[in-house]
Amino acid sequence: MMTSNRPYFIRALHEWICDNNMTPYIVINATDNNVNVPKRFVENGKIILNISPAAAHALQINNDYIEFMARFSGAAMHIYAPIKAVVAIYASENGRGMVFNEDEDDGGGGGGNGNEGGGPTTPTTTTKKGKPQLRVVK
Repeated sequence: MMTSNRPYFIRALHEWICDNNMTPYIVINATDNNVNVPKRFVENGKIILNISPAAAHALQINNDYIEFMARFSGAAMHIYAPIKAVVAIYASENGRGMVFNEDEDDGGGGGGNGNEGGGPTTPTTTTKKGKPQLRVVK
């Protein structure tokens, strides 16, 4: 069985977004028991975090988790999330990025509903289940 492709996509998209002088944001499923994020910023079970080099200090994205230090209202906080809790990564300026299937078994399945070579995407706030989504805008 192959490992999940999610951490590879996250690292590649993070680099691509930064190389294009844009700001990478990730959406985290904050209901996962192993997630450490500031709870007061969680909405509908999700939190959106800026992971640009200026905002996320000591950023580590490995095959099992993502972690970094960030400031919230002036207070430093250690952020930790298993890779399977990362729902999406996108550029805040134009919404281009990738959404991952939350129910992926983390066994190397498809990368979800990404925008591989299509037009720009923009995040929408909610669907029936309250999940953030990216959609193609023409």
